[in-house]
Amino acid sequence: MFEVIRFPKPSDYPMLCERPALENASLGNLIQDIFAQVSSKKDGALRSFTQTFEKRTIQAINYTDAEIDQLADQTEPLLQQAILQAYANIKKFHEAQILPVKKIETMPGVICWQKSSPIEKVGIYIPGGTASLFSTILMLAIPAQIAGCSDIILCTPGTHPALFFAARLCGITHMAKVGGAQAIAALALGTESIPKVYKIFGPGNQYVTAAKMFALQNGVAIDMPAGPSEVAVFADDSANPIFIAADLLSQAEHGSDSQVMFLSTSEELIQKTIIEIQKQVETLPRKAFALQSLANSKFILVANPAEAIDFLNQYAAEHLILACEDVEETAEQIKNAGSIFLGNYTPESAGDYASGTNHTLPTNGFARAYSGVNLDSFCKKITLQSISKEGLMNLSSSIVTMAEAESLQAHANAVLLRMK
Repeated sequence: MFEVIRFPKPSDYPMLCERPALENASLGNLIQDIFAQVSSKKDGALRSFTQTFEKRTIQAINYTDAEIDQLADQTEPLLQQAILQAYANIKKFHEAQILPVKKIETMPGVICWQKSSPIEKVGIYIPGGTASLFSTILMLAIPAQIAGCSDIILCTPGTHPALFFAARLCGITHMAKVGGAQAIAALALGTESIPKVYKIFGPGNQYVTAAKMFALQNGVAIDMPAGPSEVAVFADDSANPIFIAADLLSQAEHGSDSQVMFLSTSEELIQKTIIEIQKQVETLPRKAFALQSLANSKFILVANPAEAIDFLNQYAAEHLILACEDVEETAEQIKNAGSIFLGNYTPESAGDYASGTNHTLPTNGFARAYSGVNLDSFCKKITLQSISKEGLMNLSSSIVTMAEAESLQAHANAVLLRMK
């Protein structure tokens, strides 16, 4: 399980960057059937699927405000305070992403600018599995609040009181009791109880992920393609093996399909970290998940930091921890990562919960092309332009010449007729 890969060649990197494979060959027909059933039977299909897949019986699809309040108030006071602190930090960080409108005069009489417009209806999915991910409600609903989304619909089969506390705090407008692929179908299609949304956010298992991709094919936007969670750590002799082991295990305990990668220029540090992992894993309530995850993980010895950077840019980790000398200079050389954690006192769990950055991040190598969720994820950018008669005269020759060269005479005429 803890084999050390020593000095791999660049030609080995693609194989080492592979993620655990998901079994999805049989998912297509199942997801298509779920969507078809929800489309025709709506709330009835949601009740039926909830009974079939989760062995739960539900009558009302949505929680009432009174039910949300009652459940939210059961959240322990200490946890309430922690959530409020996280809320304040996340809100502060995302509010800072609001950009002022800036009008640009590209030439005399031609003024162009861009405005941000909220996505009116957004859906948030929170799984109800072995971990109650109430923190993800904060990560998704807070920027939706700031953006000005008018409808924020939350679907979750979870019942932890903190889910309801976070939902109330973040201005959720509908909270539904359904989960799984059927919840994604409901958000994508709409039912009697759940409004159809324009974009769906949130994590989930392979069924939820497949349902989100099916929704995307049918005209509903999603936050990003997603797979199991992952972390990569690069450390040198300045790092603490106790801290590194804790960071690797904090990711491994997510689930059996999570992946951790540890790169170092020090074999001694790798061996000390492995010993620490073996000690710390024994005390974890989710030890079984962590051990299964570690089976998908790799410990890699590299000759120098440049090799580590090259590998990490190919791997494109969801979470990347840098525990090394010249950490900010090293971070500047990272081109592909969802979120970077710098130094010995910046654990990934800080970003997962309360530092302020968003923890909804691209996995499975998608950090090469995707950003994590941010304020812009809940907005559309609309461009505007205002051209005076003088401005159009200044532009007219270029427009007409280009339009006629493309054989689009009506485009040219739209200018020429105005110039008469």
